[in-house]
Amino acid sequence: MRMARRAAVEHAMPYFRELVESALAHQRLAATEDTAFYLVHLLASFLKCSSDESAEPLALRLAQALTWDPARRRAGLKAIGDESLFVAGFFADSLGRRFADAGYYTAIGGAAYEALGRVETDACSPVFAELGRKFVAFVDVLNEVSERTSCASNTDLLRLYEKWLRTRSARSGRLLAEKGVVPGPGGTSRLLH
Repeated sequence: MRMARRAAVEHAMPYFRELVESALAHQRLAATEDTAFYLVHLLASFLKCSSDESAEPLALRLAQALTWDPARRRAGLKAIGDESLFVAGFFADSLGRRFADAGYYTAIGGAAYEALGRVETDACSPVFAELGRKFVAFVDVLNEVSERTSCASNTDLLRLYEKWLRTRSARSGRLLAEKGVVPGPGGTSRLLH
């Protein structure tokens, strides 16, 4: 079974690479090659079903991970950052109906990656630092990949606007504008006819 999962991940890499590169270009988001590869690998690795998910809230897991020894801390923070990025990117539509919304995942995931980015002895530190700095933008990239793979449900205008209010995501703002709603400062908006 493990070999079949590994083969599925390796087979999916070129597919996700194309989608991630296209979304980065479409959104005019500059990312290092290593960070783009990290996103591709993250998407492909989530094809594996895992039952190791913790029932503890991400904020509690983050607080705990920050107190652990360096090796365990790295693994814990990486898992928190990865889960937050994937959930906020791929399942943003369903988050509005849950206690933990996109803003929660953005704050926790960004903090986890930023903490990893400060570890100077880690070869992946620059990738984690970039993921932390541009977390919302990378969530937008995964949102686009999700939409292109038909994994996300259609978002109604109100839910998209509520998402923009919570995150102030540039991509959500552009999507609203494409639908004729121009978000303004302070959460105001106007309709274009």
